Amino acid sequence: MGFRRRQRERAGFALYGAVVTAARDPFLYRDLGVPDTLDGRFDLLTLYAALLVLRLETEPPLGHALAQAVFDAMFSDMDVNLREMGVGDLSVGKRVKAMWNAFNGRAAAYAAALAAPDAALLEAALARNVWRGQPPPAGSAALGRLVRSEQANLAGQPLARLAAGSVTFLAPSLAAA
Repeated sequence: MGFRRRQRERAGFALYGAVVTAARDPFLYRDLGVPDTLDGRFDLLTLYAALLVLRLETEPPLGHALAQAVFDAMFSDMDVNLREMGVGDLSVGKRVKAMWNAFNGRAAAYAAALAAPDAALLEAALARNVWRGQPPPAGSAALGRLVRSEQANLAGQPLARLAAGSVTFLAPSLAAA
């Protein structure tokens, strides 16, 4: 394994760690009404990871390689977490594949919604994914504002900084206002 590949893998794990920290912010669950469940936490992890991956993919080829490293780190972590939760070895692969499909579907939905000027599309995608089609609480509009603010925040971070494994996510309480 070459030095550059190891460096990208380290950066991918560091970036993914920042995604996990951002997705666990209590404000998201307490104030925006995201379900504080295994599914709700997966959905926010997916949301933050998708935003970062979408940002990285704007700058090929290094951005693509970093996006893949983040993706690899995320699904390596999913595998470990499933095993720690007691999922049997024979089922882990199927569950990780289902999570991979869920991530890809959500990332595509968020990318399309973020590319559209109509905020209602993003709110609909968030309602469908984060609240699993249940009527979202009043916080859903604030989550949409947070996502758009986070997209702009990530766009302003230089690729060299991201490649070094450093990313700064916004404080949700400020960005959702």
